[in-house]
Amino acid sequence: MNVTACGVHHGASHGKGGEFNLAEVLVQEGETLESALRRFKRKVQQEDIIKEIKRHSFYLKPGEKRRTKEALARKRNRKKRNKDVE
Repeated sequence: MNVTACGVHHGASHGKGGEFNLAEVLVQEGETLESALRRFKRKVQQEDIIKEIKRHSFYLKPGEKRRTKEALARKRNRKKRNKDVE
C-alpha cells in the first residue's frame, strides 16, 4: 500500500517539464496504518510541501512581497532588541 501527498509544482514556469514533488511512504509488512501516517506527515513536513502549496495559493505583487518581507524584518529586529534589553 502506498500513501502519497498531492503534487506540488516547483519552478517559475507552469508549462511542460515542471517538476512535481511527491511525498511517498510505503507501508511495511506488519506496520500499522497510524505508524505509516505518522511517517508520512513527518516526511511532508520535512519536504516543506505545505509551505509550497501556501506560497503558490495566491499571487503577491512584487511590491507587496517586499513590504511583507520588510515588516517581518522589523518585527524580528524589534524582538531581538527587546530580548537584549531584558
